[in-house]
Amino acid sequence: MARNLLPFSTRVKIRSRGYLPHWEVDDAIYFITYRLADSLPRQVIANLKLEYQSARRKMDRRLSEWFHRRLDEFLDEGRGACHLKVPEISKTVIETWQYFDRQRYDLIAWCVMPNHVHVIARIFSGADLDRILHSWKSYTANQANVVLGRRGRFWWREYYDHCIRDEDELSRTIGYVLENPAKAGLKNWPYVWCAGW
Repeated sequence: MARNLLPFSTRVKIRSRGYLPHWEVDDAIYFITYRLADSLPRQVIANLKLEYQSARRKMDRRLSEWFHRRLDEFLDEGRGACHLKVPEISKTVIETWQYFDRQRYDLIAWCVMPNHVHVIARIFSGADLDRILHSWKSYTANQANVVLGRRGRFWWREYYDHCIRDEDELSRTIGYVLENPAKAGLKNWPYVWCAGW
């Protein structure tokens, strides 16, 4: 049996920004995905919402994992301008994650794809996941817009997060993040990292 990774005295705070519920647990390991604002056409999002509502009636707690996999399939098609292919922008995203590593969170693994990113991190007690995401997205959006000579929304407002419950799930999720570029047909993709868990 895999060792449980959630803190012994787990208190869950559930918050919503209008689309997906976010579970906040102190000192937990999270799998986080966020994407560029133009990464999915409105029709894809509308169809995905319909699939989600239909699946919600049929599925149990694995619904969130299923939803993320479906979303990632669409993202891996490389829709939108794919600004994260620009090395300067990808490096800014990575450096932003690294800036507060070991202060607010421990980075475990990450991957920068052309139009979305995946991060696995242990968020420390007292650190607020929503604030961390806001900081990452706000700073990198400003920097990317300067590099691209553009204005406007860079990241999609919403993000996906999932509390990793045990060692087996952590191992599977790390594998998923590290294999994402190859699954999307990106050969020798340089923007993938793992702490070596």
